[in-house]
Amino acid sequence: MISLDSPIEAVLGGSGKTTQFSQGLGLRTVGDLLHHFPRRYLETGSLTKVDELKVGQYLAVVGEIVSSKIREYTHPGTRRLAFRVETTLRTDGRPLTMTFFSQKRHIAEFHHRQYNAGARGVFMGQAGQFRDQWQLTNPTAIMFPDGTESPAEVDGAVGAALAGRGLFPLYPLTKGLAVDDVQRAVAFARSVVDDMPDVVPDELAERYAVLDLPTALEWVHAPDDFAQVTRAQRRFRFAEALVTQVVLARRRAVQRSVGAVARTGGDGGLLAAFDARLPFELTAGQSAVGEEIDADLASGHPMNRLLQGEVGSGKTLVALRAMLRVVDSGGQAALLAPTEVLAQQHHRSITAMLGDLAEAGMLGAAAEATRVELLTGSMTKSQRTAPLSRLVTGESGIVVGTHALLEDTVMFADLGLVVVDEQHRFGVEQRAALTGKGAVPPHVLVMTATPIPRTVAMTVFGDLETSVLRELPAGRAAIQTNVVDVADHPAWYERVWERVREEVARGHQVYVVCPRISGDVTEEGESDAEPPAVGVEGQDPPEPGTRPPLVAVDALAEELSAGPLSALRLRTLHGRMTSEDKDTTMRAFAAGEVDVLVATTVIEVGVDVPNATMMVIMDADRFGISQLHQLRGRVGRGGLPGLCLLVTPIGGEHPSRERLDAVAGTTDGFELSRVDLEQRREGDVLGRSQSGWRSSLENLRVLRDEKTIVEAREAAESLLAVDAELVAWPELRDAVAELERRAEADFLERS
Repeated sequence: MISLDSPIEAVLGGSGKTTQFSQGLGLRTVGDLLHHFPRRYLETGSLTKVDELKVGQYLAVVGEIVSSKIREYTHPGTRRLAFRVETTLRTDGRPLTMTFFSQKRHIAEFHHRQYNAGARGVFMGQAGQFRDQWQLTNPTAIMFPDGTESPAEVDGAVGAALAGRGLFPLYPLTKGLAVDDVQRAVAFARSVVDDMPDVVPDELAERYAVLDLPTALEWVHAPDDFAQVTRAQRRFRFAEALVTQVVLARRRAVQRSVGAVARTGGDGGLLAAFDARLPFELTAGQSAVGEEIDADLASGHPMNRLLQGEVGSGKTLVALRAMLRVVDSGGQAALLAPTEVLAQQHHRSITAMLGDLAEAGMLGAAAEATRVELLTGSMTKSQRTAPLSRLVTGESGIVVGTHALLEDTVMFADLGLVVVDEQHRFGVEQRAALTGKGAVPPHVLVMTATPIPRTVAMTVFGDLETSVLRELPAGRAAIQTNVVDVADHPAWYERVWERVREEVARGHQVYVVCPRISGDVTEEGESDAEPPAVGVEGQDPPEPGTRPPLVAVDALAEELSAGPLSALRLRTLHGRMTSEDKDTTMRAFAAGEVDVLVATTVIEVGVDVPNATMMVIMDADRFGISQLHQLRGRVGRGGLPGLCLLVTPIGGEHPSRERLDAVAGTTDGFELSRVDLEQRREGDVLGRSQSGWRSSLENLRVLRDEKTIVEAREAAESLLAVDAELVAWPELRDAVAELERRAEADFLERS
């Protein structure tokens, strides 16, 4: 008997292509095969007539190869010999070209044999233009046997599908596999597997109008129309969302069951003294979030809350008030920052806001005062001795630091709260190393200035409660953002620096951001030279020198100092400078002693200079949407209007312009986050540490499937309320256990 758990060989027969299925596609079982879904469907009754074409139009045409040639060229990235196969396709209208690139001769020869002159088939891909010729980009082909004149004459599964009605599925393939290989294997597997355990309980399937598994598999692999495809896809997305949401709901339940020290605030002396000195009133959002955090801290289980909000929305103030509440309760608080610049900025701003409330043990300090420590990796052993001693004795109530806080030498008297800033920059082990320093589990507040759509927060941070700060405090001015296209308008480059001079003449300061430090070194210290040009099917690889080298801090600062900004006071800032030099530079800029700061993205978060009103971002197309939004949030912080210029050497037709135009079009971070997510997929938006989560989502897309995710979360909670161990639903229980076991599930350990 063949089941979903049977090895894939059970349905491949003597095809001799087991390796291609198991290694090339990663399909080990029959269940894997049946869940290898088509990536696209061809409407078999409507082959495209190639007469009036549009760039980007998806084509499905019957054609004949009339010429096929192998040409040699020098690969612009590797400077080695490479090959391209140039083919011309005759259709019922205009001829189309197809080009296949390879750095190996035998692969080029394989394409040449496959698409030799006289070969006929159905060719699919997007229409494009290159050098005044129409081309088929990223083509897929179903080749006809010799002598076949039309799709209806093709023998086998491919011919039957093309000749009949309905949709023809196009599967992801690997070398050595054709479409009909996968289609035959899937069709046979569907015919012999009778027992299909379903993770979606019957009662949920009925409540949420979800297809049963056999019907969904039939409709996704052999649909009559797109309506069947849509219903089948929704079923698989609901099942995936259900398993994920059950795992997250169980984690929330575990967290609620763990004991923690309730931090009720004691007499509230320190927090009350701080609030009394604030020169402004909290926004309604800050007050509401503060009440949510107070309730969490006073509960008997650890707080696990995600605080997200726009740049400048006042997250740090909310976090500081939570830390003061914990100190009033007799505990300590630690703020973990991803960079030294940000840690130093937090330390400066917190001590400035507290004033003498941060000077416990010093002459003239307020009676309620505590101490605020700073710990960074660049501090010497002797510099750390006193802060470490005050932390272990409990003399200091707050510590701000970088990864240095995670070291074994850092101990606390009573760690009650951990605040993690820009939490997606830290891995699971790093967060656990800090929270593990408490005698009992501390409360945790994680902050991010990257606005996260509701469904992303629900899926990725599903084991955290979420708070959002949407309104900006009084004094934040509007920021105007413009794209400066120096490819189509070279004269605009000089106007950028003229505009900088005008801003400085008004008594304001300017940031200039570059993607590199010097040579080909980025802020992270990695090579960021232009990546090797990779041949894309249907178009030539980029010619060498098609864009200028990326702008570097050192080179641009030298150019500006000797040229358009020679009369201004310029300084540079980047991650390769010593901690002392970075701190000195930032203090000078904050004090108004520097007119223009030429920097890398080291200024992306935490830097607060109210007099900085303008930012110029060089090679802006090389930054992501979220990063551009974060960067421009550094200006307009002092009640003065801000200006951000996105300088790019690429023309208006380049795909990257869509990102720049989106940033220029709105300052709504949540709207930009949705655009970013749609363009880059979910896993990339939140950084490398989320890569495991990215690979764990196979069918779900958190924006597209928002309604499905919300329904699945509701369904998961209803099931667990009835049977927390899922005994009544063994298939779902096993799927949940498997997800919890998988290595990719590390993303669930954020708490």
